[in-house]
Amino acid sequence: MIFSLAPMEGLTGHVYRKVQAECFEKLDRYYTPFLAPPRVGSSFGKRAAKELDSAYRQDLTVIPQLLTKNADEFVWAAQLLSEMGFTEVNLNLGCPSGTVVAKGKGSGFLQNLDELSTFLDNVCTKSCLPVSVKTRVGVSSDEEYEKILDLYCKFPLTELIVHPRVQKDGYKGVPRQRLYGKTLEQTTFPVAYNGDIFSSDEITALLSAYPRTRHIMLGRGILTNPALLREWNGGATLSIDELEHFHNRLFQAYMEEMGGNAVFRMKEWWCYAKYAFSDPRAVHRTVRKTRSIKEYAGATERVFHTERLADIIRFQAQ
Repeated sequence: MIFSLAPMEGLTGHVYRKVQAECFEKLDRYYTPFLAPPRVGSSFGKRAAKELDSAYRQDLTVIPQLLTKNADEFVWAAQLLSEMGFTEVNLNLGCPSGTVVAKGKGSGFLQNLDELSTFLDNVCTKSCLPVSVKTRVGVSSDEEYEKILDLYCKFPLTELIVHPRVQKDGYKGVPRQRLYGKTLEQTTFPVAYNGDIFSSDEITALLSAYPRTRHIMLGRGILTNPALLREWNGGATLSIDELEHFHNRLFQAYMEEMGGNAVFRMKEWWCYAKYAFSDPRAVHRTVRKTRSIKEYAGATERVFHTERLADIIRFQAQ
């Protein structure tokens, strides 16, 4: 069974994955938040370079995810990534952001299947690295997925990661797991599942409903409960002490990376971590107004010393 960390912009980059792997069970794969490929003949920019630097990868299996609709730039980026030692490249066809979709990228690329077919034909033929895809099942309707899936089945993808929502859903509503099941039945290449796996019971339920599942990508569930996989494997539940230790290590790592801006990056993490506590609203109120490092450190110390963990730790979708 393969477990991976989802690519979440601003949250699951090289700093987070390093600390997570040191403090909790190392995942089998880590996907980078999406990167824009450089122009042909150019190098990756400074931000992308850090995500891709071998010093930050260490012994982790990291898979770069690219966001583009330019096949030549994708192929060029794959060549650069191969020279850096990567063994796979992932195409983002799942991002539901309006600004991304308006440019015809991410899940917006699913609006033009003829263009997408030409793109995939080019990159699957010319890329020196195996190409995997992370996808939504459509833009506005489930009915779109039949043609989308037929298109994918024409190409030698190394894997298809399915988030069974349409672009207009964003991250709301219930994922259409039946469409994931249809993908398992119809494809010859490996398939992975992504979407609303927030507890060990939900891992078990997915595997029971779809026993051919071989790869689950975790995002919000593991940001809320970094001990999720340990619990599923029958280990100890998350303790307040180890969550505090993880928080302190993560905050220190972000301070070394970005100085005082670490406070704002950590507050993004708290959008998920607050649900580890029995009173997430109280946690949110304590942390949200902090600005300086001193204010933030005092507020989070109060959280860890006065609030208790929830009996059942699970991200709560709004």
